[in-house]
Amino acid sequence: MKTFLAVFIGTPEARQRSGWDSLSAAQRQERERAGIQAWHHWVKANQAAIVDGGSPLGKTKRVSAAGIADIRNALTGYTVVRAATHDAAARLFAQHPHFTIFPGDSVEIMECLPIPQA
Repeated sequence: MKTFLAVFIGTPEARQRSGWDSLSAAQRQERERAGIQAWHHWVKANQAAIVDGGSPLGKTKRVSAAGIADIRNALTGYTVVRAATHDAAARLFAQHPHFTIFPGDSVEIMECLPIPQA
């Protein structure tokens, strides 16, 4: 089995396409409730593959040779899963509530590769 990092992507364009900001407060609250319920159902259904359930992500700071800066990116959360193949890991996220109920854009899945030995 291989380990994969799944990062949840949220863009202003996806939020706009979803109509999320046009919902009334009651509609948004109901959609959030349904989304959280669906997310918990997804976790339960995929529990055997989940290594780290992850979490939502907060504000970002970038550290580089130029120093430390506040930045924005499209990362909104992460989860770590195990699967036999990259395709199998990706299939775990098909129809995920992140983009079917919430206004998320996508989920990107990358294999966590071993660190080469010196």
